[in-house]
Amino acid sequence: MTTTVQVTADAARLIAYGLRPKLVPARDDVYRSLVLRARTDDEFIAAVQAVASGLDLVVLEISERSGIVVGSVEDSVFAVKMTDYARRTGGEGKAAERVLHALAHLGAATLAFPRPADLANETYLGRISVDGVDAFVREAASRLAERAAESDSGDTAVDQPGLESAWHAYTRRARTGSTGDGRALTSSTTGIVGKALTFLADQGLLVRTGTDRRGTFRTTPRYRVQVREAGVVMFDELLRLGITEISDGSATIAVGWTAESLTEL
Repeated sequence: MTTTVQVTADAARLIAYGLRPKLVPARDDVYRSLVLRARTDDEFIAAVQAVASGLDLVVLEISERSGIVVGSVEDSVFAVKMTDYARRTGGEGKAAERVLHALAHLGAATLAFPRPADLANETYLGRISVDGVDAFVREAASRLAERAAESDSGDTAVDQPGLESAWHAYTRRARTGSTGDGRALTSSTTGIVGKALTFLADQGLLVRTGTDRRGTFRTTPRYRVQVREAGVVMFDELLRLGITEISDGSATIAVGWTAESLTEL
């Protein structure tokens, strides 16, 4: 096997490790050696970037803590489509459900990393809960409703179409509930948040730490990288409305969003 072919094979192997989201270099000697090589060998990292590009993937970070973290371009076979997400979370993927799940993911990311410095800190671990995220999003939605009611027209800003329906969708949905046989109602907002956080845990982005507050979780280095990459846009949107002092009991931060940020997961 030629040297070039071997380098390419090793590069593909490293990317394959990155597609196993719960595996970290500390648990696999080969994975760790490939990560170290990518951080010191220019030829090897060039091969990694080339293989990733050929697979419609983007290398977001390579570190000893997180391993290799890759993201997919829109049309990549590795991209999680809304239909796939709905199937994995037991939903139907309808428009109203997408909005609620988008709000849950946005609230989770914001509470997990309430300050820009948290996203830059490789050792930072955020801690969130189902009840905390639900309370946070519900309070933010109420603040948005108050702002709309206080405006001259009683509507949201004309440059934010769909925002009103977004907060109405969340506040009108029951927070909790149960089925006829006593099971928790998964279509409630806490049920939806719970499914969203469980999905993130299944993807190696969160780790479940307990059952208090309907489920508690801590972040992983992979989640920090993913939120950091999205955060350049997301947190600008969060701050644009200027809504402040919303707390889930553990952090006080600013939050807000536009309709565009709610339609995609």
